[in-house]
Amino acid sequence: MVLCLRLQKPSPVPLEVEGLTPESLSTKSLAEIERLTIFQGNREVALGEYFRASGDPGDAVVEWQGDLAGVHWIGAKMTTGEVRVVGNAGRHLGSEMRGGRIVVEGDAGDWVGGEMHGGLIHVHGRAGHLVGAAYRGSARGMSGGTIMINGDVGNEIGHTMRRGMLVVGGNTGDLVGFNMLAGSVLTFGETGIRHGAGMHRGTLGFFGPTAPPLLPTFRHACRYRPEILRIVFASLRSHGFPLPDDVEALEVDLYNGDMIEGGRGEMLIRAA
Repeated sequence: MVLCLRLQKPSPVPLEVEGLTPESLSTKSLAEIERLTIFQGNREVALGEYFRASGDPGDAVVEWQGDLAGVHWIGAKMTTGEVRVVGNAGRHLGSEMRGGRIVVEGDAGDWVGGEMHGGLIHVHGRAGHLVGAAYRGSARGMSGGTIMINGDVGNEIGHTMRRGMLVVGGNTGDLVGFNMLAGSVLTFGETGIRHGAGMHRGTLGFFGPTAPPLLPTFRHACRYRPEILRIVFASLRSHGFPLPDDVEALEVDLYNGDMIEGGRGEMLIRAA
């Protein structure tokens, strides 16, 4: 049986549960877990004041239950095990995580996988802004691992991304891959504007029905059918990520940019 942490009552201000990872909880009793400290705004409170713990902590699987849109830092800095969120999650889901797996059945807030180093995050609903991004003032964002968002996301996903893969099944906002250093961001819905601004290297893939407007600092290279995409799409399907039926035969236009930063990045756009 997994360890279940069920929200018992709403909090008038956000709750922060950073540090409650599968590995940190696996050796504790249920009573010890409920005595652990979390933050309610800037006030320290016992976890048991808002959550009831049940099940077996030793399984290294933690299931959060309830309306958790106001509960932040779930799975942050985890290195192993599995976190499940039955419902919505707040901001900083899986931030700085190094390993393990997080699955959210609902939506998530901003900064999903912020500066993550490894592991896998799969949000079955929507997510907010700055998915896989660097914190303000940081030198790099996501540097490893995989983030999959089935639904829509906000602005600046993959901001200063260094490595890893970020995939969005729905629509995206503006500035996808802003200041991107390396890695891959693939999207399958409608998108905003100014994608790849300041991009150094890496791959941006726009496979939705409408081609995004391009910055003038990107240059067309060729039209082709990348064999690597078939391998990537097969891997995504193996993780249960929904893809359009026609992606196997996808033909794309390749653009290089941002020319201001040397033009070593690539942007793949579904051919018309």
